[in-house]
Amino acid sequence: MTKDRLIMKAIRREETPRRPLWIMRQAGRYLPEYRNLRKTHSFKDLSQSPDLSTEVTLLPLKRYPLDAAIIFADIMSPLPALGIQFDFDPGPVVANPIRSQKDVAALMPSDPEKLAPEVVTALQQTREVIPEETALLGFCGAPWTLAAYLVEGRGVKDFPTLRGFAAAQPEAMNSLLKKLSDAMAMYLINQAKAGADAVQIFDSWAGILSLNDWEKLIRPHLQTMLEKVGEAGVPRILFLQNAPHLLDAYASLPAEVLAIDWRINIEDTQKRYNTHAIQGNIDPAILLQGADPTEQAAKQLINKVNPIGHIVNLGHGILPKTPLESVEALIDVVHNEKIR
Repeated sequence: MTKDRLIMKAIRREETPRRPLWIMRQAGRYLPEYRNLRKTHSFKDLSQSPDLSTEVTLLPLKRYPLDAAIIFADIMSPLPALGIQFDFDPGPVVANPIRSQKDVAALMPSDPEKLAPEVVTALQQTREVIPEETALLGFCGAPWTLAAYLVEGRGVKDFPTLRGFAAAQPEAMNSLLKKLSDAMAMYLINQAKAGADAVQIFDSWAGILSLNDWEKLIRPHLQTMLEKVGEAGVPRILFLQNAPHLLDAYASLPAEVLAIDWRINIEDTQKRYNTHAIQGNIDPAILLQGADPTEQAAKQLINKVNPIGHIVNLGHGILPKTPLESVEALIDVVHNEKIR
């Protein structure tokens, strides 16, 4: 049945009766059920408990007929296995940021069994209870995006400390990215073994680098990580955020699906990279305005994008103040499409 799940057929660019749909951050703050849980549990509580993570993962599926569940976790979840201590305020805050080769050398070697075992358990539990036709997705942060938090210490505009570190200490940065890429490859393979049908790699901060710096710093590690995951037979969705100048570079990496944000012309992207499935890319801000604008945007997307190999999604995570009727309108448009 795994191969017949709608998203898996789209990933392989096979014909489907309609396009598959899931929503980045679909188990988030726009859901009243999630907000109720947050009254008694911190984000850290939810992401570190397998049972709570499973419960949150299932919330959007109980409300909407989405084609995939994506496991509820944080991109930082596997990093304690490397000896990284962090908290949330509200985003990740690293206790001891990395600022030297000595700090990189002090990181613990990757042990596959210690890479977020709570996420692995939550995946197993989720797969047991979701409908057979529903895909289950795992994910990780890309090495550069994880390094952004580890070096800067927290999320800040344009990550100046990170960029300065990369320029001043390229060997240390290279060593850090290698450790992260090795660990994330293991982590994604673990997720697939636990029941994930495919995995998404989030490179949220790719766009702060020039193409030249990206080629030197990032490509070798991201390529190696993706190759290891692919060799294990795990389908890969590669998401880049705010990086239109890097689109050609990302499209040349080994991944079955190229997921793009709303800044990129999806019709042109699909035509140019016609060996990839394409995911995206409605602007999440449109959904804030209610059902009518959402319906219009969804219809425009469907009308201009070839259905073969297209996974409908937003161009980034759904925003906390999104009305529920906007999600319903998006689902209605997608579900009412008859491709054949």
